[in-house]
Amino acid sequence: MSGHSKWSTIKRAKEAKDAKRSNIFTKLSKNIVVAARGGSDPDTNFQLRMAMDKARALSMPKDNIERAIKKGSGEDEGGHIESLLYEGYGPGGVAIIIEVLTDNKNRAISNIKHILSKRGGNLGNDGSVKWMFETKGEIVLDKKEINEDEELKIIEAGAEDIVNDEEIKIITSIDDLEKVKNQLQEFGFDVKTSDMIYLAKDKVEAKDEEKLLGLLDALDDDDDINNIYTNANI
Repeated sequence: MSGHSKWSTIKRAKEAKDAKRSNIFTKLSKNIVVAARGGSDPDTNFQLRMAMDKARALSMPKDNIERAIKKGSGEDEGGHIESLLYEGYGPGGVAIIIEVLTDNKNRAISNIKHILSKRGGNLGNDGSVKWMFETKGEIVLDKKEINEDEELKIIEAGAEDIVNDEEIKIITSIDDLEKVKNQLQEFGFDVKTSDMIYLAKDKVEAKDEEKLLGLLDALDDDDDINNIYTNANI
């Protein structure tokens, strides 16, 4: 079982704080809009179901969720959100993947370049760091500890790894994400969220952890940035 991540702990605290403001709901809405392009029924659209689960876990109001679904499915106007992926480097050359959901590509890239340059990073070319990561599924359970029997059930469900990061995170292959989630729920686990992530193949030590955390924090504060991934061991 893998151990704790300082950045995950900081990000979770930020989400709780941001939930009191509009920042986190703006990001969650964009995520739902993009997911709803594949259909407005969460029973047949797994991506939408994942986006809705995350929104509910962060206490997003039901009306906001429904409005975002209508925008994404074309029932309402205002659903033009682009999904973009940028690659770059942080302080000390650590790899960073920046997942963007935006209605203004020029604004998004301009802000990213500014944040990176101001905090010791720089933007890379397509493919410059993505090869250092694998696409995986991540399932977060609504519990902080598991016993040995529960761990065996999680492995039986098809988990590749279990991360105890103050929350229990289950890592799966991307193809098995939905199957493992459904199996865990059948076993009686309360699934908080499930999502696709970029997982670093190998971790490297951050030469300036405080500066890197400041960069990740600044990126996370931008409304257009949906997720950030790094290969730094923080």
